[in-house]
Amino acid sequence: MSGKSPQLDNRLMLCAKFVRKGANLADIGTDHAYLPVWLCRNGICPRAVAADINPEPLERGRKTVEEAGLSEVISLRLSDGLKQIKPEEAGDVVIAGMGGELIAKIILGCAFSRGGGRHFILQPMTKSEELIRALYENGFEINAQDCCRASGKCYTVLSVSYTGLTHTEDELFYYTGKLDASLPLHREFLQNHIARLRKKALGDEHYAVLAGKLTEFIKQGN
Repeated sequence: MSGKSPQLDNRLMLCAKFVRKGANLADIGTDHAYLPVWLCRNGICPRAVAADINPEPLERGRKTVEEAGLSEVISLRLSDGLKQIKPEEAGDVVIAGMGGELIAKIILGCAFSRGGGRHFILQPMTKSEELIRALYENGFEINAQDCCRASGKCYTVLSVSYTGLTHTEDELFYYTGKLDASLPLHREFLQNHIARLRKKALGDEHYAVLAGKLTEFIKQGN
């Protein structure tokens, strides 16, 4: 297969790590289409849809796909979330680089998100706790979660599927998810949560209590 292949940063590489070999991919909010190109070129995904809500990033993605010589296997799609994606095109769905609340809205607003053995690989830029809360309250579960550093920031990526079992978890869980406090990058991500909670605690003691619980969670992991 001829053509140029993009290099993924640590954030997108962590997303790629969770994509199942042989799954058709829908990359929502694709921007440059680096992830679908990399996954198809490396034999992970047989086909992919690179989707974005705006024409400009989609055109950037089209250029990446054409330069990689993958126009036959990667479709470019103007789509608001998953609205223009067919179920058979989305065995694995990556939604990366958006706020946690928007990611939750996209998943919960999609009729085919609940079922079919589908996996969601999610990388929230903010409010991961709100994303996790919405997922668990609507029958989804985290299968795996990891963290990475890219461009000087710490990010988390979640692999999620639908079980149909709704949960109301302890609030602490929405911040910890499946993170392992014995791992340095996981601790760094949790420490970022604590820093934000302490700022919010200036106006609400509840957040100070949560920050204390998260601090204890980290200590227990060491």
